[in-house]
Amino acid sequence: MARKDDITGKKPLNGYRSSKANNKTKHRFHLNLQKRRFYIPEEDRWVTLKVTAKTLRTINKKGISAVLKEARKKGTLLKEV
Repeated sequence: MARKDDITGKKPLNGYRSSKANNKTKHRFHLNLQKRRFYIPEEDRWVTLKVTAKTLRTINKKGISAVLKEARKKGTLLKEV
């Protein structure tokens, strides 16, 4: 199961942790992924998506239909909804 946002396509980032002595160790910055079910009234069905907390806020603001339409237009939608 890939750690990827189904709508925006965002992935984890790589970087370094830095200690007080400035020693660097590799680190992976994971996304705040949530598995959520959304009801799409136009299609009269439920869809389960893995979305980040930021995407969830966008869905709450604009609505799932508008966000899906925008993602299809951009071509970032990973899971066909």
